[in-house]
Amino acid sequence: MCNEYEQQVAWLQYCEMMQTLEWQVPTQQSALDLPENPSIRISDTGAAMIAEGDIVRLVPMRFSWLLPNRAPMFNIRSDNPQLPKMARALVPASAFIEYSGAKPPKSKHRVTFKAAPFMAVAAAWKPAKGNEPASFAMVTVDPGPDILPYHPRQMAVLPPSDWKRWIYDGETMAEVLRPLPAGSLAVETIRKGSGNNTDTNVPPPAQGSLL
Repeated sequence: MCNEYEQQVAWLQYCEMMQTLEWQVPTQQSALDLPENPSIRISDTGAAMIAEGDIVRLVPMRFSWLLPNRAPMFNIRSDNPQLPKMARALVPASAFIEYSGAKPPKSKHRVTFKAAPFMAVAAAWKPAKGNEPASFAMVTVDPGPDILPYHPRQMAVLPPSDWKRWIYDGETMAEVLRPLPAGSLAVETIRKGSGNNTDTNVPPPAQGSLL
């Protein structure tokens, strides 16, 4: 479950990655479309990447969907039967935050991706409608060995080689949405809580999560 992430990706890093992937960036977009933010939480606005042919466009979106008489939905499981029908996006992030422990104050962990200058998390998104802005929910998968000691689910962090596959190829969803191998993610405990940081002592899914 992820209800907080960092977006401190430099515009130059982003453009260099797009160039490596042979993805064009609209000429009218700039660093203003990828504002840096050390903490993006549920209902905050973050930049999401959507593909339009050979162009990838950054769109400001609310982190979470609003549903009638329910808490905001910020995560969606990879095995949710509705996911294949939804529009896809990538959320650029410098890190995401996980918590562990039996009770507050819980331990807080900062997770980064080792294989690239920044990570992209698979997401499903909904376009703006009426007074509601465009919004996204991050996809979760079974935990890989790096996350298993801390939480029973993890964000679907995609290596750059899978970014286009997620956006364009619906038939490969199961191949793309999978845990990363050991050593792919670095976990730094930035706050030690009272709980025991093991997979047997992780908190239940929070209200509003589609875990």
